[in-house]
Amino acid sequence: MAARDDRVATRPLAARLLSRPEVGSLIAAIVIFLLFMAVAEPFRNVANVGTILYGASTIGIMAVPVALLMIGGEFDLSAGVAVTTSGLSASLLAWNFGLNVWVGILLALVVSVAIGAFNGWLLLKTGLPSFLVTLGTFFILQGVNLGVTRLLTGNVASADISDMDGFATAQKIFGSEVTLGPVNLKITVLYWVVLTVIAAYVLLRTQMGNWVFAVGGDAAAARAVGVPVRATKIGLFMAVGFCAWLSGMHLLFQFNTVQSGEGVGKEFIFIIAAVIGGCLLTGGYGSVVGASLGALIFGMTQLGINYAGWNPDWFRTFLGVMLLLATLVNMYVKRRADLR
Repeated sequence: MAARDDRVATRPLAARLLSRPEVGSLIAAIVIFLLFMAVAEPFRNVANVGTILYGASTIGIMAVPVALLMIGGEFDLSAGVAVTTSGLSASLLAWNFGLNVWVGILLALVVSVAIGAFNGWLLLKTGLPSFLVTLGTFFILQGVNLGVTRLLTGNVASADISDMDGFATAQKIFGSEVTLGPVNLKITVLYWVVLTVIAAYVLLRTQMGNWVFAVGGDAAAARAVGVPVRATKIGLFMAVGFCAWLSGMHLLFQFNTVQSGEGVGKEFIFIIAAVIGGCLLTGGYGSVVGASLGALIFGMTQLGINYAGWNPDWFRTFLGVMLLLATLVNMYVKRRADLR
């Protein structure tokens, strides 16, 4: 009887776990980890952990705010090129006007957050779908990145700013790494973890998090009960802009220059990571922890394919399969959550 009672007591916990939006991404991460542990010897080398986490962190830093935005019911197709815009803004402003690098960094922050605010404002002002609004921003930024860079430098990359005032200290903040035994960890891994923790807390433990779920589920109903829909949506776009700035600063101080054509296509990677992590395309449901697990899946798969000696051309096929499977899993998990 005691054993039967124990089984009954554990059922609600199991049901709760299976209804969590990140359950699919957790299972997928474990499966992919075990797969590459079995077939790729370099994957088992502890020294390569840092490389895997670095690849995951560069995606995760953007996947977290993109997931928040998707939970709020919107998309941002300009997120990939916005990262490049941020890095170019800091580099070109500091180099062209002879400014301290930190001045360029702060100006780039203003530019990045302003782009996010503009996306949110235009969305609410026009009533157009965020898909169309941010697709327009994508093309605008892509053209500005290429045109302005070529105009100021004569080529498609920003000038090397490594000899300018403030570069050394900025590089320590945005491009440094720490060694833990055989593992070298880039600072982006720290930023990724901190952003995930903060975003998860805000989403699950604060009124702001309730607002995000509410505006993503039904904006009209949320507005009727006093939720500041306008401020919430603009704030989510600005959060994407802030993280684009952070990612862009790492891009700049990791390589000293920024290629103006960078970032195209990355927006789909961020969205797919969020979907793998449990975010529904319809909004109102999802998890930033799941989005980070989605980024980890990308990091493991990108390097795992190379470590296993497989043809890397199949990586895009993997993206498509994972997107379809994740969407099906998310719909199933959402139905279980609704029945709870």
